[in-house]
Amino acid sequence: MIKTNVNDISLKGNKFDIQDLSLYYGDFEALKKMSFSIPSNAVTALIGPSGCGKSSLLRCLNRMNDFILGVRTEGKIFMDGEDIYAPNMDVISLRRRVGMVFQRPNPFPLSIYDNVAYGPRIHGITDRRKLDEIVERSLKEAVLWDEVSDKLNLSAVALSGGQQQRLCIARAIAVRPEVLLMDEPTSALDPLATARIEDLVRRLKEHYTIVIVTHNMQQAARISDITAFLLMGELVEVGPTEVIFTAPADKRTEDYVTGRFG
Repeated sequence: MIKTNVNDISLKGNKFDIQDLSLYYGDFEALKKMSFSIPSNAVTALIGPSGCGKSSLLRCLNRMNDFILGVRTEGKIFMDGEDIYAPNMDVISLRRRVGMVFQRPNPFPLSIYDNVAYGPRIHGITDRRKLDEIVERSLKEAVLWDEVSDKLNLSAVALSGGQQQRLCIARAIAVRPEVLLMDEPTSALDPLATARIEDLVRRLKEHYTIVIVTHNMQQAARISDITAFLLMGELVEVGPTEVIFTAPADKRTEDYVTGRFG
Protein backbone atom coordinates (compact mmCIF):
# COMPACT_ATOMS: atom_id res chain seq x y z
CA MET A 1 0.00 0.00 0.00
CA ILE A 2 1.26 3.47 -0.93
CA LYS A 3 0.61 6.25 1.55
CA THR A 4 1.38 9.90 0.95
CA ASN A 5 1.32 12.62 3.56
CA VAL A 6 -2.23 13.46 4.60
CA ASN A 7 -1.39 15.46 7.70
CA ASP A 8 -0.88 18.68 5.75
CA ILE A 9 -4.61 18.79 5.00
CA SER A 10 -5.70 19.72 8.52
CA LEU A 11 -3.96 21.65 11.26
CA LYS A 12 -6.32 19.97 13.73
CA GLY A 13 -4.74 16.55 13.37
CA ASN A 14 -6.42 13.25 12.69
CA LYS A 15 -9.93 12.25 13.69
CA PHE A 16 -9.31 8.54 13.03
CA ASP A 17 -6.14 6.48 13.05
CA ILE A 18 -6.70 3.03 11.57
CA GLN A 19 -4.08 0.39 12.40
CA ASP A 20 -3.86 -3.06 10.77
CA LEU A 21 -7.64 -3.25 10.35
CA SER A 22 -9.02 -6.52 8.99
CA LEU A 23 -12.69 -7.43 8.77
CA TYR A 24 -14.17 -10.87 8.19
CA TYR A 25 -17.64 -11.99 7.15
CA GLY A 26 -17.38 -15.53 8.44
CA ASP A 27 -14.24 -16.90 6.76
CA PHE A 28 -14.21 -14.23 4.04
CA GLU A 29 -11.63 -11.48 4.59
CA ALA A 30 -13.33 -8.32 3.30
CA LEU A 31 -10.72 -5.85 4.58
CA LYS A 32 -7.04 -6.75 4.71
CA LYS A 33 -4.76 -5.11 7.30
CA MET A 34 -5.53 -1.49 6.43
CA SER A 35 -3.58 1.30 8.09
CA PHE A 36 -4.14 5.00 7.40
CA SER A 37 -5.38 8.20 9.03
CA ILE A 38 -8.46 10.34 8.39
CA PRO A 39 -7.86 14.04 9.10
CA SER A 40 -10.29 16.21 11.04
CA ASN A 41 -12.48 18.77 9.27
CA ALA A 42 -11.74 17.39 5.83
CA VAL A 43 -13.60 15.28 3.29
CA THR A 44 -12.11 11.82 2.78
CA ALA A 45 -13.42 9.87 -0.21
CA LEU A 46 -13.31 6.08 -0.38
CA ILE A 47 -13.21 4.92 -4.00
CA GLY A 48 -12.90 1.59 -5.76
CA PRO A 49 -14.97 -0.92 -7.75
CA SER A 50 -18.07 -2.63 -6.33
CA GLY A 51 -17.25 -5.18 -3.67
CA CYS A 52 -13.84 -3.73 -2.81
CA GLY A 53 -14.74 -3.01 0.83
CA LYS A 54 -15.63 0.70 0.81
CA SER A 55 -18.94 0.40 2.66
CA SER A 56 -17.54 -2.25 5.00
CA LEU A 57 -14.75 0.14 5.96
CA LEU A 58 -17.19 3.03 6.39
CA ARG A 59 -19.35 0.97 8.75
CA CYS A 60 -16.29 0.09 10.83
CA LEU A 61 -16.02 3.75 11.84
CA ASN A 62 -19.29 3.68 13.80
CA ARG A 63 -19.39 -0.06 14.42
CA MET A 64 -22.50 -0.60 12.33
CA ASN A 65 -20.97 -3.91 11.27
CA ASP A 66 -21.69 -5.14 14.82
CA PHE A 67 -25.27 -5.77 13.66
CA ILE A 68 -24.17 -8.31 11.04
CA LEU A 69 -24.05 -11.92 12.17
CA GLY A 70 -20.64 -13.54 11.83
CA VAL A 71 -18.64 -10.33 11.43
CA ARG A 72 -15.40 -9.92 13.32
CA THR A 73 -12.60 -7.37 13.20
CA GLU A 74 -8.90 -7.40 13.95
CA GLY A 75 -6.65 -4.40 14.46
CA LYS A 76 -7.54 -1.05 15.97
CA ILE A 77 -9.37 2.16 15.09
CA PHE A 78 -8.59 5.17 17.25
CA MET A 79 -10.96 8.17 17.29
CA ASP A 80 -9.26 11.15 18.92
CA GLY A 81 -6.83 8.66 20.46
CA GLU A 82 -9.53 6.38 21.90
CA ASP A 83 -9.83 2.78 20.66
CA ILE A 84 -13.44 2.48 19.47
CA TYR A 85 -13.24 -1.32 19.59
CA ALA A 86 -12.09 -1.41 23.21
CA PRO A 87 -14.31 -3.57 25.47
CA ASN A 88 -15.40 -0.57 27.53
CA MET A 89 -16.41 1.56 24.53
CA ASP A 90 -19.93 3.01 24.82
CA VAL A 91 -21.18 2.13 21.34
CA ILE A 92 -24.38 4.19 21.68
CA SER A 93 -22.29 7.26 22.47
CA LEU A 94 -19.97 6.44 19.56
CA ARG A 95 -22.87 6.37 17.11
CA ARG A 96 -24.08 9.72 18.38
CA ARG A 97 -20.61 11.14 17.70
CA VAL A 98 -20.41 9.47 14.28
CA GLY A 99 -23.57 10.11 12.26
CA MET A 100 -24.45 8.33 9.03
CA VAL A 101 -26.29 9.20 5.81
CA PHE A 102 -27.28 6.33 3.56
CA GLN A 103 -27.42 5.76 -0.17
CA ARG A 104 -31.14 6.34 -0.54
CA PRO A 105 -32.98 9.04 1.40
CA ASN A 106 -34.76 7.39 4.32
CA PRO A 107 -36.89 10.00 6.11
CA PHE A 108 -39.15 8.70 8.85
CA PRO A 109 -42.90 8.76 8.04
CA LEU A 110 -43.24 11.79 10.30
CA SER A 111 -43.36 15.55 9.83
CA ILE A 112 -40.29 17.44 8.69
CA TYR A 113 -39.99 18.90 12.20
CA ASP A 114 -40.28 15.53 13.94
CA ASN A 115 -37.65 13.98 11.66
CA VAL A 116 -35.06 16.52 12.76
CA ALA A 117 -36.19 16.55 16.41
CA TYR A 118 -36.16 12.76 16.64
CA GLY A 119 -32.51 12.36 17.70
CA PRO A 120 -32.47 15.19 20.26
CA ARG A 121 -35.66 13.78 21.82
CA ILE A 122 -34.08 10.32 22.06
CA HIS A 123 -31.19 11.95 23.91
CA GLY A 124 -33.53 13.56 26.42
CA ILE A 125 -34.25 17.04 25.05
CA THR A 126 -37.95 17.81 25.54
CA ASP A 127 -38.06 21.60 25.88
CA ARG A 128 -39.98 22.89 22.86
CA ARG A 129 -37.98 26.11 22.56
CA LYS A 130 -34.72 24.17 22.57
CA LEU A 131 -36.07 21.71 20.00
CA ASP A 132 -37.21 24.61 17.81
CA GLU A 133 -33.68 26.04 17.91
CA ILE A 134 -32.12 22.68 17.02
CA VAL A 135 -34.53 22.06 14.13
CA GLU A 136 -33.95 25.51 12.66
CA ARG A 137 -30.17 25.34 13.08
CA SER A 138 -29.95 21.86 11.56
CA LEU A 139 -32.15 22.70 8.59
CA LYS A 140 -30.13 25.85 7.96
CA GLU A 141 -26.86 23.90 8.09
CA ALA A 142 -28.38 21.44 5.60
CA VAL A 143 -29.39 24.37 3.36
CA LEU A 144 -33.05 23.34 3.54
CA TRP A 145 -34.59 25.87 5.93
CA ASP A 146 -35.61 28.41 3.27
CA GLU A 147 -37.48 25.69 1.35
CA VAL A 148 -39.38 24.15 4.27
CA SER A 149 -39.61 26.75 7.07
CA ASP A 150 -43.34 27.20 6.41
CA LYS A 151 -43.98 23.45 5.95
CA LEU A 152 -42.47 21.95 9.09
CA ASN A 153 -45.66 20.08 9.98
CA LEU A 154 -45.98 18.47 6.56
CA SER A 155 -44.91 14.86 5.97
CA ALA A 156 -41.24 14.45 5.13
CA VAL A 157 -42.07 11.84 2.49
CA ALA A 158 -43.75 14.58 0.40
CA LEU A 159 -40.38 16.24 -0.23
CA SER A 160 -38.39 15.66 -3.41
CA GLY A 161 -35.57 13.12 -3.36
CA GLY A 162 -32.89 15.78 -3.04
CA GLN A 163 -34.79 17.54 -0.26
CA GLN A 164 -35.27 14.24 1.54
CA GLN A 165 -31.53 13.58 1.45
CA ARG A 166 -30.77 17.05 2.83
CA LEU A 167 -33.39 16.39 5.51
CA CYS A 168 -31.59 13.15 6.41
CA ILE A 169 -28.37 15.17 6.71
CA ALA A 170 -30.18 17.68 8.95
CA ARG A 171 -31.48 14.78 11.05
CA ALA A 172 -27.95 13.38 11.37
CA ILE A 173 -26.39 16.68 12.45
CA ALA A 174 -29.20 17.57 14.87
CA VAL A 175 -27.43 15.65 17.64
CA ARG A 176 -24.19 17.51 16.91
CA PRO A 177 -21.97 14.60 15.82
CA GLU A 178 -18.27 15.07 15.19
CA VAL A 179 -18.20 12.91 12.08
CA LEU A 180 -20.56 12.36 9.14
CA LEU A 181 -20.31 9.10 7.22
CA MET A 182 -21.95 9.20 3.78
CA ASP A 183 -22.52 6.03 1.80
CA GLU A 184 -23.03 7.12 -1.82
CA PRO A 185 -25.44 9.88 -0.73
CA THR A 186 -26.14 11.15 -4.27
CA SER A 187 -26.41 7.90 -6.23
CA ALA A 188 -30.24 8.06 -6.27
CA LEU A 189 -30.42 11.79 -7.09
CA ASP A 190 -30.60 13.82 -10.29
CA PRO A 191 -27.69 16.09 -11.32
CA LEU A 192 -29.19 19.25 -9.80
CA ALA A 193 -29.88 17.59 -6.44
CA THR A 194 -26.41 16.02 -6.57
CA ALA A 195 -24.80 19.43 -7.07
CA ARG A 196 -26.66 20.78 -4.02
CA ILE A 197 -25.50 17.89 -1.84
CA GLU A 198 -21.91 18.36 -3.03
CA ASP A 199 -22.13 22.06 -2.20
CA LEU A 200 -23.47 21.14 1.21
CA VAL A 201 -20.63 18.68 1.86
CA ARG A 202 -18.07 21.41 1.14
CA ARG A 203 -19.76 23.68 3.69
CA LEU A 204 -20.19 21.03 6.36
CA LYS A 205 -16.50 20.13 6.57
CA GLU A 206 -15.97 23.41 8.44
CA HIS A 207 -17.76 21.80 11.39
CA TYR A 208 -17.56 18.06 10.77
CA THR A 209 -15.14 15.38 9.63
CA ILE A 210 -16.71 13.74 6.56
CA VAL A 211 -16.01 10.33 5.07
CA ILE A 212 -17.83 9.59 1.83
CA VAL A 213 -18.12 6.45 -0.29
CA THR A 214 -18.60 7.23 -3.96
CA HIS A 215 -18.43 5.44 -7.30
CA ASN A 216 -18.33 8.81 -9.06
CA MET A 217 -14.71 9.73 -9.81
CA GLN A 218 -15.64 13.28 -10.78
CA GLN A 219 -17.48 13.72 -7.50
CA ALA A 220 -14.50 12.49 -5.48
CA ALA A 221 -12.24 14.88 -7.37
CA ARG A 222 -14.63 17.81 -6.82
CA ILE A 223 -15.39 17.53 -3.12
CA SER A 224 -12.74 15.51 -1.30
CA ASP A 225 -9.45 16.56 0.26
CA ILE A 226 -8.17 13.01 0.73
CA THR A 227 -8.85 9.97 -1.45
CA ALA A 228 -8.30 6.34 -0.50
CA PHE A 229 -8.40 3.74 -3.29
CA LEU A 230 -9.50 0.24 -2.30
CA LEU A 231 -9.24 -2.90 -4.42
CA MET A 232 -10.36 -6.39 -3.40
CA GLY A 233 -10.26 -5.51 0.28
CA GLU A 234 -6.81 -3.94 0.09
CA LEU A 235 -5.97 -0.27 0.60
CA VAL A 236 -3.89 0.35 -2.52
CA GLU A 237 -3.12 4.05 -2.14
CA VAL A 238 -4.18 7.01 -0.03
CA GLY A 239 -3.22 10.67 -0.24
CA PRO A 240 -4.32 14.17 -1.19
CA THR A 241 -7.04 13.94 -3.84
CA GLU A 242 -5.14 16.04 -6.37
CA VAL A 243 -2.18 13.66 -6.15
CA ILE A 244 -4.32 10.53 -6.41
CA PHE A 245 -6.03 11.83 -9.55
CA THR A 246 -3.10 13.49 -11.30
CA ALA A 247 0.03 11.65 -10.17
CA PRO A 248 -0.87 8.35 -8.48
CA ALA A 249 2.08 6.25 -7.38
CA ASP A 250 0.44 2.87 -8.06
CA LYS A 251 -0.42 1.72 -11.59
CA ARG A 252 -3.65 0.16 -10.32
CA THR A 253 -4.79 3.54 -9.00
CA GLU A 254 -3.98 5.19 -12.31
CA ASP A 255 -5.90 2.52 -14.23
CA TYR A 256 -8.95 2.97 -12.03
CA VAL A 257 -9.15 6.77 -11.91
CA THR A 258 -8.61 6.99 -15.69
CA GLY A 259 -11.40 4.49 -16.35
CA ARG A 260 -9.35 1.59 -17.64
CA PHE A 261 -11.24 -0.73 -15.29
CA GLY A 262 -13.95 -0.64 -12.64
